Amino acid sequence: MEAAPKEKEKNLNFIEEIIEEDVKTGKNNSRVLTRFPPEPNGYLHIGHAKSICLNFGVAQRFGGQTNLRFDDTNPVTEDTEYVESIKEDIKWLGFNWAEELYASDYFDTLYNYAELLISKGLAYVEESSSEEIAKMKGTPTQAGVDSPFRNRSAEENLNLFRKMRNSEFDEGAMVLRAKIDMASPNMLMRDPLIYRIKKAHHHRTGDKWCIYPMYDFAHGQSDSIENITHSVCTLEFVPHREVYDWFIDKLEIFPSKQYEFARLNLTYTVMSKRKLLQLVNDNYVSGWDDPRMPTISGMRRRGYTAKAIRDFCDRIGVAKRENLIDVGLLEFFVRDHLNKIADRMMVVTDPLKVTITNFPEGKTEICSVENNPENPEGGHREMPFTHEIYIESEDFMEEPPKKFFRLAPGQMVRLKGAFIIQCDDFVKDEAGNIVELKCSYIENSKSGQDESGLKVKGVLHWVSIADAVPVELRIYDRLFKAENPASEEGEFMEYINENSLNIISAFAEPALKAATLDGKYQFIRKGYYVLDKDSNGNQLIFNQTVGLKDNWAKASN
Repeated sequence: MEAAPKEKEKNLNFIEEIIEEDVKTGKNNSRVLTRFPPEPNGYLHIGHAKSICLNFGVAQRFGGQTNLRFDDTNPVTEDTEYVESIKEDIKWLGFNWAEELYASDYFDTLYNYAELLISKGLAYVEESSSEEIAKMKGTPTQAGVDSPFRNRSAEENLNLFRKMRNSEFDEGAMVLRAKIDMASPNMLMRDPLIYRIKKAHHHRTGDKWCIYPMYDFAHGQSDSIENITHSVCTLEFVPHREVYDWFIDKLEIFPSKQYEFARLNLTYTVMSKRKLLQLVNDNYVSGWDDPRMPTISGMRRRGYTAKAIRDFCDRIGVAKRENLIDVGLLEFFVRDHLNKIADRMMVVTDPLKVTITNFPEGKTEICSVENNPENPEGGHREMPFTHEIYIESEDFMEEPPKKFFRLAPGQMVRLKGAFIIQCDDFVKDEAGNIVELKCSYIENSKSGQDESGLKVKGVLHWVSIADAVPVELRIYDRLFKAENPASEEGEFMEYINENSLNIISAFAEPALKAATLDGKYQFIRKGYYVLDKDSNGNQLIFNQTVGLKDNWAKASN
């Protein structure tokens, strides 16, 4: 479990230490150029946010720049929808890229690199099936065996490779492999695939190509083409580094260097785009931007702020070993930021009618309510006080215990921003349920103008019945019941929380009719909320961003 957040001096992480040393020693002329290289086959999630903050952050710290490069080498899974969503997410997080680039920009160059490797006797066309290739690779403890096609001449391989490009073979009939070392202890060095046949339409190059480079071939060479100085990626690419360096060395191109850090793993969620896509396709969620999803678009829709996510990524740091971060830490930073910026609003979820017996029917008294006590410049808003109001049912007890500072027979409370009222009587229905309170208000007790001299401990939120706005509240819980669903036995879908969404109706103060999608609101005593995009003129819908209570901090102490 992570320790509770503390203010600390910003120290260099190990990636920054490497870059600082490179800058000091004049490596690459002290130039720093990083890149963020997403595959456009899904929406970005919070794990990508950590990578974005790292790649853009370290470049900014050392006066460098960052490219956005889409590794679009698999036309079957890619879509321009994902490209646009990725760009929107990065901008929303507060970062700007130096250049927008695509691996497909380099398809001609990469093809020429492949021919160069063939001409050097360092690549060959393989006709074995994928099952046969896997079998020939051996095991981690047993060396692989050479393919029967490994020793073809460069001329024959070039001829076959050009026929592959000219669409003279079916998909799966042939691949191009690097000729490295079938006895290498690193399985990825056992003649990795460079190109495969895919007769699919590409979202940028159309039908120009029917062969596409494999990730391990395209990635390092794209870094080199762009003169990337520091290629930062996650730990699963550690075994790939040897392949990365081998291609650059044999092609004699700019020597970009790869560095690895631990990816972000968050409790009660999954970080695999394949699994997230399954949640979408199987309708467990409403889409990639469902507020329960760990996608950046989902978090944005739920009301998380970019600053909170950046602060969270800064807090967890850059590690060399995988670990599991409690989602409560992320919620801590969200709550901390929203507390500073969210306007306080009044919403009643379980209404109890209160009739102010000594306040005239048809009359409206305008009360001035502070928007945010944390922000002196947040201003005030007007709120109507009338003959009939709603309060929460839980704020009245017929026989209260000691230290119950809300309403009870003969007891007084202050209505927030308005008057002090006293409960004089109550009404029950035939079943014995309390359905109405009869109260009187103290006329000279209006907030900001109180001359009553009365001191009351309880303060209640409320709304005028005549002006109340019906709203829908969407309350979210963890999407999964298991802390680490990906590591549990069985299919991760077995741990879906069936109660991750609870929808309730409520009554809001009229100021919320002007709510905007980018507005941040604290519903007093309820939590932080944001207007959902499903809202329309007939129905206002609010998503609960996070509750007021910091359950994570309590559990950590």
